[in-house]
Amino acid sequence: MSELAQSLSNAMAGTFSNELIIFIISMIPILELRGGLVVATLLKVPMLKAAFICIVGNIIPIPFILLFIRKIFALMKKTKLFAPLVNKLETKAMGKSDQIKKYEFLGLLLFVGIPLPGTGAWTGSLIAALLEVDIKKASLAILLGLFLATIIMCLFSYGGLQWIISLFH
Repeated sequence: MSELAQSLSNAMAGTFSNELIIFIISMIPILELRGGLVVATLLKVPMLKAAFICIVGNIIPIPFILLFIRKIFALMKKTKLFAPLVNKLETKAMGKSDQIKKYEFLGLLLFVGIPLPGTGAWTGSLIAALLEVDIKKASLAILLGLFLATIIMCLFSYGGLQWIISLFH
């Protein structure tokens, strides 16, 4: 993931500001907020500024996924070209849906918030939409999950863990 984020960052360098680069990266599936924060550290964007930009960038696609993805997938399934892709995406997303089915709000929050491969706001939103989780409940769980992911990623990306430890010494 970090190689892809760095490659995109390098491709956009000189054309876009550092802030716009991390904003764009945070909107991209797979990379999302996590990739944006990794790139932000490489570009020396201050942590709080980067966190805000990455959260906003990662949030923007979420309402569209929650509201429209089932309709978009239904239309795409009617074509020979896109039906296999949609089926693959649905199968992959639903294969990761067990904790969300079982714990719904908390499961979705943790799925989005704990930065592991294949998790995040995009996939969490897709699963929530496919499971028809109440949009208000899903939106709040995803938002809180993004805050949790931001804290975790800032601790690791910006050396915040060392800063916290230094407070106690």
